[in-house]
This record gives sequence, C-alpha cells and structure tokens, in this order.
Amino acid sequence: MLSFLKSKPYLKDLLAGNYVDIHSHLLPGIDDGAKTIADTSKLAKSFQEMGVVQFIATPHISHYIWDNSPQEILDKQQETQILLEAENVKIPFKAAAEYFMDDWFESHFQNEKLLTLKDNYVLVEMSYMNAPVQLYKILFDLQVAGYIPVLAHPERYLFYHKNFNEYDKLKKAGCLFQLNLLATVGYYGGDITKVADELLKKGMYDFVGTDVHHNNHIASFNQKIKIENNNLKVLKEIIDNNQFFKF
Repeated sequence: MLSFLKSKPYLKDLLAGNYVDIHSHLLPGIDDGAKTIADTSKLAKSFQEMGVVQFIATPHISHYIWDNSPQEILDKQQETQILLEAENVKIPFKAAAEYFMDDWFESHFQNEKLLTLKDNYVLVEMSYMNAPVQLYKILFDLQVAGYIPVLAHPERYLFYHKNFNEYDKLKKAGCLFQLNLLATVGYYGGDITKVADELLKKGMYDFVGTDVHHNNHIASFNQKIKIENNNLKVLKEIIDNNQFFKF
C-alpha cells in the first residue's frame, strides 16, 4: 500500500541527461510534425533542455499519405542540420523513417533499401483502426529481407486492448516494442496508459521514444508519470536500453 503513496517523478526527470531518442518528427515540412525550421529549432532546444543527448528523426513514409523517399529525408536532414547549426543548436541527430505497414510497404522493402534506426533495426507502425490483413506475412518477409522490426507505440492500437494474446503473437513473430513515453503521463488517454502499464508489467517493451511532433508534446514531459510505481524501475531500464542506438 505504501508504494501508492510515493510521489511519482516528472517524465522529463527520467531522461537524466543521457537519453537517445529514436522516434520523433522534427524534420520541417515533411510530414505531420514540425512545419518550419523555426518549429524544429524550438523542439530541438527543448530536447536539449530535457536531457536528450541525441535523437533520430523518423518522418512518416506512407505511400498513400506521406510519400517521402529515403533520399528526400536524408537531404532534408542535411539541410536541417546546417540551419540548426547556424542557430547554434548543436544536438546531434540523424534521420531514419517510420514506415507504415501496408501492401506498398511489403513490395517496397523487397526492392529498395530501408532507412533504419541502426544497422537493420527498422521502425514500423500500422493503422490505428485495424491491423493489416497480411501483418504476419509482412513481418516474416521483412525479417527474411534482413530487417528487425521495431513496432512503434503498440499501446496505441486500440484493437489489441481486449486481446493481449495478440501482443504475445507479435513478440513471437519477431517484433520489438517501442513505448511512446507520453503514454506514461496519460497524454493519449487513460485506457492507453493502462495498456502501457500492463505491457511494462509483462516486460514486453524493448525501447522507448518521444514521438514528438509539436510543442504540446514537449509540454507533457513536465507532467508526472501515471504508471504504477512497481513499473518505474522497468521503465527506467527500457529508457537506458536506448543507449544501444547512440551514434
């Protein structure tokens, strides 16, 4: 009972000045994240203040919505780096992508090289409405092609909330799980926080990400976490796991 009386930490305080972020939308004008270089600069400065030491920008690649190519993303990263350095924003960052799993994606990764977080680790997502019909075939073929899928924000897929066996199936199918940190402060709603709590309890997460798009996301890092105190140690360990992606 005493564990419930302990004061919970602020989310930003868990980053501890050495956090490597692997999921963000800071490149300007390329998806639903930062719109301008001024937005990017402000968000990057906020990252520095929170203790983010490096970050990986992961713009959406969704052929039917955000039809970004790897070269366009890399060009935008280089352009953004020059502009940020001119404003004395020196936080190191690189670019990868957040790939939307659909029929186009399956064809794409079999014919084109993907932008990865590191080595062969690739960030993937799916629709919030329903899983792809060929989800497990996509995951299998992706691994045959030499990639390791890192599933972004599994706690946000509402269609899995009443069937936790699907999370087990995803893990057994070779998926690594990336928790959105904002889920721990209730940003996406109480139900998603509860699911994140349960996935933490089951030890199913491998990494974390901010998934920052805008200033409202940044502001939420000033809130106290809402997960169970018993899961706090696990959360800290998963945050530390992101050191794997340091460059």
